[in-house]
Amino acid sequence: ACRPLHPNRVLREAGLLSALETPLGWELLDFGESRAFAVADHQVAHVYVKHREDREPVAAILRSMNGVERVLDDAGKAEFGLDHERAGDLVAVAERDAWFTYYYWLDDARAPDFARTVDIHRKPGYDPAELFFDPARPLVRLRAAWALARKALGFRYLMDVISLDPTIVRGTHGRLPDRAEEGPVAICSEARFSREKMAMTDIFSLALDLLDR
Repeated sequence: ACRPLHPNRVLREAGLLSALETPLGWELLDFGESRAFAVADHQVAHVYVKHREDREPVAAILRSMNGVERVLDDAGKAEFGLDHERAGDLVAVAERDAWFTYYYWLDDARAPDFARTVDIHRKPGYDPAELFFDPARPLVRLRAAWALARKALGFRYLMDVISLDPTIVRGTHGRLPDRAEEGPVAICSEARFSREKMAMTDIFSLALDLLDR
């Protein structure tokens, strides 16, 4: 998968997502003021929409994105077992060779400082670019070592060694497999739990059964 999709940027360009500018020029996603925003996780994005009347227009915008396979509404979420109170009002699913970023800024110069770091709590979505050093930065590994040295000495530091170029990510997951044999494999040491196939949501009850044995 090599096609990054940017639902938050699309929502922002449509006037549905708002961002706050900090004194340092960075932009932060304004969840309270945004009429819609996406929390991305690889090939699935949970989209939260403030006003119910905006749901269909937001869904139409997402469906128009090249690389989005489907957008699930309430009925669609129920069909796939995603009708949870914390799920997005809409759930977007990417095509086989595409995935969703969390990026909401339109200019990399306005990306927040944590965008270039490993920071799972402040980013509104998973960032697979955290798996890589920024290949465009010279001596990036030396920069990381210097940051660790500052940490060891008790100085403040910023481990800003992550790329903002999503094209370095060449693989992804999250959508249902096109064929059952391409799906995940469950391995268990207890033969009594063996079965030909099982729903991924059955892992929960299987784990409980193993703990209760």
